[in-house]
Amino acid sequence: MARKFTKHEIKPDLVYNSELVAKLINQVMRCGKKTMAVKIVYRAFDMIKEKTKKEPLEVFETALTNAAPLLEVRPKRVGGATYQVPVEVKGDRKVALAMRWIIQAAKTKKGKPMREKLAEELILAFNNDGSAVKKKLDTHRMAEANRAFAHFAR
Repeated sequence: MARKFTKHEIKPDLVYNSELVAKLINQVMRCGKKTMAVKIVYRAFDMIKEKTKKEPLEVFETALTNAAPLLEVRPKRVGGATYQVPVEVKGDRKVALAMRWIIQAAKTKKGKPMREKLAEELILAFNNDGSAVKKKLDTHRMAEANRAFAHFAR
C-alpha cells in the first residue's frame, strides 16, 4: 500500500508576497539561520533593483524561467546496460533545479558577499547568461545526445 504524498505548504514571503521568493530564502538558508537567508535575499533584490532599474521580482522570475531545463537525462537499466534516457522535466522540479543551479553558481564564486554573488547570478540568468543557464544548456545537450534511447522512457 503506497501512502499518498501531501505536498508541504509554503507560506509566501512578507515583502514580495511570493511563494517563489520564500522557496529561494529556504534554499539559501544554511544551518537553520533563516534571518541570515532573508537578509541575503532581500539585499540581493535591492542590488538587482539598483543595477537593472527593473522590478526585482520580475527579474527573479525571468531568471528562473531562463535557467529552468525542459529535458534531463535519467539512468535506466535495460538488460545489464545502463542507458541515459532523456525525459521531460515536469512543473515543480523545473523551478527547483533552476533555483538550485542559480544558488550553486553564486556559491562557487569567490571574494564577494553572498548577496552580491546572488544578485549577480540572477542578473546573468535574467540576461540568458551565466553558470546556471550554461548548466541548463549542458543538460539539454546531454538529452539531445542520448535521444536514441528515448524509446526506453515510459
